Amino acid sequence: MATCEGFVKPGFEPVRNLLEDNLAEGRDIGASVVVHHGGEVVVDIWGGFSDEAKLRPWVSDTIVNVWSTTKTMTFLVSLMLADRGELDLDERVAHYWPEFAAAGKGDIRFRHFLSHSAGLAGFAEKLTVEDLADWDRCVQALAAQEPWWTPGTASGYHAVTQGYLIGEVVRRITGQSIGTFFQHEVAEPLGADFFIGLPESAEDRVSLVVAPPRPDFSQLAPDSISVRALSSPPIDATAPHHRWWRAAEIPAANGHGNARSVALIQSVITNRGEVNGLRLLSAETVDRVFETQIEGTDLVLNMPMRFGAGYGLGSETVPVGPRTCFWGGYGGSIVVMDQSLDLTVAYMMNRMDVGLIGDTRGMMLVMAAAGATMDL
Repeated sequence: MATCEGFVKPGFEPVRNLLEDNLAEGRDIGASVVVHHGGEVVVDIWGGFSDEAKLRPWVSDTIVNVWSTTKTMTFLVSLMLADRGELDLDERVAHYWPEFAAAGKGDIRFRHFLSHSAGLAGFAEKLTVEDLADWDRCVQALAAQEPWWTPGTASGYHAVTQGYLIGEVVRRITGQSIGTFFQHEVAEPLGADFFIGLPESAEDRVSLVVAPPRPDFSQLAPDSISVRALSSPPIDATAPHHRWWRAAEIPAANGHGNARSVALIQSVITNRGEVNGLRLLSAETVDRVFETQIEGTDLVLNMPMRFGAGYGLGSETVPVGPRTCFWGGYGGSIVVMDQSLDLTVAYMMNRMDVGLIGDTRGMMLVMAAAGATMDL
């Protein structure tokens, strides 16, 4: 029987039991889970191994590439700038980034970036995975290209491009890269162990992700938006094994952290703008998260989705409550914020499954935490 280390408040044992089962049965190799409830940390556990060979234990400060869970950090930065009056979510992007108006994009609003509805779900220019470390090349390519559908009419998951689109507007407004702004304005004030662009000093704590099978596009038309989006460049789950990937700022995909840091940061949404006495957002700005920006069948994910200001909202695909938002990452990581239950749950792991925005392991842990909360 696998055992987890860490802390579990009485009543939340089902969360620990589930993670221990996952580790014992091989669904997880190494993972961490943190639950906040009522402004209190009620679960902070970790277990398993930080390497596929199972030679090094996953310890308290192990960190891992969390893939698209990183996007939640870019949403938070966007909302902070909006709260300060420096960014208008309804403003044309070209107001901040004039070059972006090229190729018929002059009327795209920043909120279209947050809701994956800008029509820029992939790169039209042929890029290699290594090109993702070249910020200027990526943002110039996106500024030059035409949308793949009429912006604002549908979502199409911007799996990699969203980070560059949001990040370049942040850079134009603040003069800082989004990773630098995030570090100075969010991670450091909160004491949160999360990075968009990993410093050399944290390298020895990294657990390398264990790649899943490659996505199978054989049932999709080669010129479909899904295939174009997810193959430009092709998603390479082994990219985080390389220092160039970890050091770069790829804000939609290469954040490094653990459940403790993700839950701490994203509990700002659950707590209506405040974390540990530090107010990052007004309650009114947090409310914008829950305002539907777009809903319907996503043109990339090919499933019903509903997006607020960045975060995913409840839909027939993800049946959660009206004051719940979430996002997850390629392979399984996830964070869920439920205001009605005053609950934040984060799960970060190294063994990737095939899901692009999470899988059942994370949602089962969320359900265990929610059940424990309702039983108190």
